[in-house]
Amino acid sequence: MRSFKNNLTASGQLGIPLMIAFIFLSFGILNHSATGLQNRSIEKAALVKEVIWHVKAVHPEGYFMDVKAFDREGNIYDVKSIQYADQTSILDIKAEVDGENVPIKILVSNERFMPVKGIKPDGTLLNIHAVAPDGNKFDVKGVSFSGNIIHIKAVSPNNDFYGVKAISPEGSLNDVKGLKMSNDRVEAVVNNVEIYAHIKAIAQSTCAGNNFIWHIKAIHPEGKVIDVKALDKEGNIYDVKALQDSDQSSLLDVKAFIGDSNQSPVKILLNNDKYAPVNAIGEDGTIYDIKAMETDGSKLDIKGIKRSGNLVHIKAINSKGEYYGVKAISPSGHLNDVKGVKMVKEDLETSINGVEVYAHIKAIPQK
Repeated sequence: MRSFKNNLTASGQLGIPLMIAFIFLSFGILNHSATGLQNRSIEKAALVKEVIWHVKAVHPEGYFMDVKAFDREGNIYDVKSIQYADQTSILDIKAEVDGENVPIKILVSNERFMPVKGIKPDGTLLNIHAVAPDGNKFDVKGVSFSGNIIHIKAVSPNNDFYGVKAISPEGSLNDVKGLKMSNDRVEAVVNNVEIYAHIKAIAQSTCAGNNFIWHIKAIHPEGKVIDVKALDKEGNIYDVKALQDSDQSSLLDVKAFIGDSNQSPVKILLNNDKYAPVNAIGEDGTIYDIKAMETDGSKLDIKGIKRSGNLVHIKAINSKGEYYGVKAISPSGHLNDVKGVKMVKEDLETSINGVEVYAHIKAIPQK
């Protein structure tokens, strides 16, 4: 995966000219020639210094409560959100324990509210609480679902819910949420502890209406949209869509519609190519190519071209090596970015139907 890590850093065109002009003017195209790519280093985008965002619960009376990690002996540790690249759409949440960053996750459980814990390297668990000014501690829990998103709240003894936010030094806010990447009950195993979902600080999303199907398109420099499709080895063509199955549009699944009912996940595969391959994975492990399809029948590769922290930038690449942005567009005209999303540091994110996956692909708010 070394090469990848070093280099990553409804069909048809939209029929409303105003929408086309808006897309063209607002989002532009990154035009990079193949020669230009070879003449400069494309590495993981990184900040010179990490930016620490504070994690707080928001009380209804308008003040913040610190969110802290506690061990069995009563020791208290800071909980922070960490920005270590040039993107702030998805940030890690960690507890700082003895100079090390300890992951915070939602554990597999049968409890009414989902337990949120820090997991030390030896598997020891840390409780996560919001601490009121009077010293009272409120459990931080996962309390409800919106599709792939689990809402994280500080829960009072009376079962009042207080939102949990990550706040940058400049005052920008992200929502602290649980992110579910698979339908499996056990999402992953961290330090020998089964986890149900990851916890990240993600960009706040405005309501995008009740739009179940979002169209996946590449944006051409001339202001037109290009269909993104899945293709099998026989040349059969299938739709690729983003799915909004709840009232949230912060994290939408991207699927290929293979056949009448099969929705195959679209992922970045584990590979040593210069650019990371984007493919759909069938139920039997069949790999489907993902391409942007010009009206003249020409096909553009869809690839992961650069990594920024937890995100992998996804682009359509034409024959000249120029990049076109890839977006999810709702029927009501809202746009999300289509990105690769990493939940773990290891190259191997997961395996799906026998296929090794480097990163998930989701449609997330632009930021």
